[in-house]
Amino acid sequence: MCGVVGVFGHPEASTLAYLSLYALQHRGQESAGIVASDGDTLSRHAGMGHAAEVFSKRELDGLPGSAAIGHVRYSTAGESTSANAQPFLLRHHRGPIAIAHNGNLVNAAALRAELEGDGSIFQTTSDTETILHLAARHRAPDVVDALTHALRQVRGAYSLVALVPGRLIAARDPLGFRPLSIGRVGAAWVVASETCVFDLIGAEAVRDVERGEVVVADVGGLHSFRPFEPARAAPCLFEHVYFARPDSHVFGQSVQAVRKRLGERLWVECPADVDAVVPVPDSGLFAAIGYAGASGRPLEFGLVRNHYIGRTFIEPSQQIRNFGVRIKLNPVREVLRGRRIALIDDSIVRGTTSRKIVQLCREAGAREIHVRISCPPTIGPCSYGIDTPDRDELIAARIAPEEIRRHLDADSLGYLSLDGMLEAAGSARQKVCTACWTDEQPVELPRAEAEQLGLFDRQRS
Repeated sequence: MCGVVGVFGHPEASTLAYLSLYALQHRGQESAGIVASDGDTLSRHAGMGHAAEVFSKRELDGLPGSAAIGHVRYSTAGESTSANAQPFLLRHHRGPIAIAHNGNLVNAAALRAELEGDGSIFQTTSDTETILHLAARHRAPDVVDALTHALRQVRGAYSLVALVPGRLIAARDPLGFRPLSIGRVGAAWVVASETCVFDLIGAEAVRDVERGEVVVADVGGLHSFRPFEPARAAPCLFEHVYFARPDSHVFGQSVQAVRKRLGERLWVECPADVDAVVPVPDSGLFAAIGYAGASGRPLEFGLVRNHYIGRTFIEPSQQIRNFGVRIKLNPVREVLRGRRIALIDDSIVRGTTSRKIVQLCREAGAREIHVRISCPPTIGPCSYGIDTPDRDELIAARIAPEEIRRHLDADSLGYLSLDGMLEAAGSARQKVCTACWTDEQPVELPRAEAEQLGLFDRQRS
């Protein structure tokens, strides 16, 4: 997960970056940060929490300049601490450099061990810092060359932005796991994880950063380089299923449109004789719209989500059944009572939350609950930036769908097939990453990583 943004050539660059982090807040809620450049120096502010909690006018006033990069974090590599809040900012022999990264590097541990053996001192536990150390050690006088050299050594997923005095750099890994798009607001350039950023700040979407491309914005305009060896395409299909905002365009497609098509295909493959189609908000909403439209059944909002949950809350000392789910979701009894419902969600990972949601609906009086999932069973942990657990924690990797149905206490359970998902997303199997559903890894994992995830027997030794 995580979200990144870069702005170059705008007098209020840090303010635009801050607004962009609002648009990207769904990609990470643990920390937020901005580094700005006035052409000579780089200034940084970052902290734990949402963008609105980390920044005020005072902090933004302390980030002057016409260039800035920003980051919201959801940790998949490294601890959730203030030390790991990005963007990172350091000074090396070429001057200051800041970096913000979305993705996960599968060989970061091995590279870090090698760097520490040669005397490098790491300040964080994030894999992103490895890129900075590799760039700092390279002898190339130009920072773009040094950063490119560093990226040639890492493997895995990265969509990143970097800032040095006078230049904004953006790069996307050769397989293109994570999205990154280019926009224009007036004469200024903007790079962001999702196009919903451009809508908020009044920018025009120009194009995606291509996989394996390095883009540099400076006073001379926008410059493109392709310094990496060609590789197969592997954009993460979970971006369309769950991650991205439905008002974004990701990998060249409308997220909302793809999710509706997933729901339509789900009805074809897994129909249910029900009175109403109920989405699990917000992740199941657009698939539910597609399912309802294809089935002719009414879409009903039988669950309401609380959007105002802070980072922490005080749990009651006395046990309240399903408290963790109830603080996020509340059933609408008038919609559910006595009715047969198709409960639509995007995925089932551990099965714990899904079971509690089914229980909430039963307690509210639903007569039958038919769970429908708009992607295949999740059987493989991710090494490319999704915080899915080890294989043993993935319920579909351990038990069959009928056992999952009994665990959920649902009347029926239906998953969208892999072929159905690919067709709805307009993707070919060899042109996207399907590791979550097939265990087919587009990048060979180091032995230690594969063993930790329970994948070693599926990797080439």
